[in-house]
Amino acid sequence: MPKICMVGTGYVGLVSGACLADFGNTVICVDIDKERIDGIQKGIMPIYEPGLKELVKRNYDAGRLRFTTELASSVKDSLVIFSAVGTPMGDDGSADLGAVRQVAREIAENMDEYKIFVQKSTVPVGTSEVVKKIIEDNLEKDIDFDLVSNPEFLREGSAIEDFMRPNRVVIGVESDQAREIMREIYRPLYLLETPIVFTSIRTAELVKYASNAFLAVKISYINEIADLCEEVGANVNEVAKAVGLDQRIGAKFLHAGVGYGGSCLPKDVSAILHTAENHTVSLRVIKAASDVNDTRIDRLFSKLEYEIPDLSGKTIAVLGLSFKPNTDDLRFAPALRLIDRLSGMGVTVNAYDPIAMDNARTDYGDIVSFFDDSYAAIAGADALVIMTEWNEFRQLELEKVKGLLRAPVVIDCRNIYKPNVMKKMGFRYHSFGRPEGTY
Repeated sequence: MPKICMVGTGYVGLVSGACLADFGNTVICVDIDKERIDGIQKGIMPIYEPGLKELVKRNYDAGRLRFTTELASSVKDSLVIFSAVGTPMGDDGSADLGAVRQVAREIAENMDEYKIFVQKSTVPVGTSEVVKKIIEDNLEKDIDFDLVSNPEFLREGSAIEDFMRPNRVVIGVESDQAREIMREIYRPLYLLETPIVFTSIRTAELVKYASNAFLAVKISYINEIADLCEEVGANVNEVAKAVGLDQRIGAKFLHAGVGYGGSCLPKDVSAILHTAENHTVSLRVIKAASDVNDTRIDRLFSKLEYEIPDLSGKTIAVLGLSFKPNTDDLRFAPALRLIDRLSGMGVTVNAYDPIAMDNARTDYGDIVSFFDDSYAAIAGADALVIMTEWNEFRQLELEKVKGLLRAPVVIDCRNIYKPNVMKKMGFRYHSFGRPEGTY
């Protein structure tokens, strides 16, 4: 199998590198952050992802997976170089390609023979042409190379399963040689009859954005339906279940609440809108989905202020900080938007999250009181807001919760509990898109 260099040990790079090594490939993971590399070699993962530590250790011990800060030697030792560096949202909403350009320059400077440059990072359509020009301009001599676009479709919290048993693998190629080498890298997936979709490079670049934008549309769609359910007395859970049984639609991403966050959907929606604007194309459905998502915190506050009209000086308990369970990722997390708004209103915020609190302390240590468990955070609060559906929040001792709160106000942003049960227990309970009598 071809030797692989994975540039970047963030979420995508570390998971992809470890999984490719588990396929039997020899993988060198490179990062400029020496502290991060040293930590990984000691078994300290820079991100929380179930099963990742064990996967890295197994392949590291087997000699298939290595970590280094030395890019030059890693490029020379590898046939295929994956770029998995970050492409965060820029100030104008576009994808920041600074790291992608830098990697292309450094790889070109260290190429001494034919290589395949694989773009794993999520990048706008046309980026490969930019990368190709950078490589050509920085080569010391005339060397043949191929470009490939191989977007990732990893869900945080289930990324390893998504890589090992994906719905599909998308590979944008321009040469038969690159196609066959990429086919060899992913050969174990052929045994699982995983669809391997070969496309043009530009098509592959767009597939990732189109996929995430569609998921964002589904989330915003069901959130608007939830708002309608509240007005007409329907149950959004039952609506979503019935709608999702239609195989043309599917049940996933039809969960009402406070909207999407994380490292992918917000920035990818913004990036595809920015690309469309640059090409004078109006993506009205996607723009509407983004606008709806931006208003979900307003919907939450309308419920909270219905129960507590004057929030100033009050204490609110927030359970869950990460944008979804099974991750410590706080990027664009709805909980942080809630905290920002509450703190600006003079509200004291008590918070607990099973995994993400260490990350949150970095930016919120001065304005949030962090606690070691749910009940400690709830004690003495004027209301409880559940922001993330961690499993442990599904099994709270409700009588204890009621006794700890100053007032029995619960805003359930993930529809964890049953409205009729909460009402019978004496809670002033609000969820999203469900009438009070819902079982």
